[in-house]
Amino acid sequence: MSDLAIPVARTGLLIVDLQNDFLHPDGAYGRAGQGAPEIAALPERLKPLADLLRAKGGYVVSTQFTLVPAKGGEPLISPHLKQLRPFLGKGDFQPGAWGHQLVDTLQPADLSVEKIAYSAFYMTRLEWVLRKCGIERLIVCGIVTNGGVASTVRDAHVRDFDTTVLEDGCAAFSPAVHATAIDALRPVCRVASISDIMKEIEAA
Repeated sequence: MSDLAIPVARTGLLIVDLQNDFLHPDGAYGRAGQGAPEIAALPERLKPLADLLRAKGGYVVSTQFTLVPAKGGEPLISPHLKQLRPFLGKGDFQPGAWGHQLVDTLQPADLSVEKIAYSAFYMTRLEWVLRKCGIERLIVCGIVTNGGVASTVRDAHVRDFDTTVLEDGCAAFSPAVHATAIDALRPVCRVASISDIMKEIEAA
């Protein structure tokens, strides 16, 4: 029997921040020499699951980190992010721009939501969209495990979504940081592998 108690049609693969500006060599992080092999490997690893979920009637939901352009196109950047990532500037993570988009490997997303902070639920329309589409179960993947992924998982949990985080579908800039973050999420969600979820969807 499948462990997928909630129907596939009410399941969403929630992709956190797998955008060109984070992953592509020509994106904001790539140009600054910021990256990690574990992060770069995620799109190809997740593609079979995304394709299967689409074919079975589920949703692929992309949440995309956004730097809102203000006067003159200069991005609104929080002080802590400006200190952490001083290379970010005009045009990076701008809505509608190539760098803001979900990476090609995982396109198309059924739903896309802009986000301005770590959690995809903070000051966004994500919860409203998920409820309107009847999505009850979230399978969370993306980057970084200790940032956007962890914050989004915890916020999904307190909103009573059935939440699973993919241990091999997330990554951080350090494998040790990733492992610590996954362990810290175990009390609030199920931790599973991509293979586990694919088997459950195929059997549903």
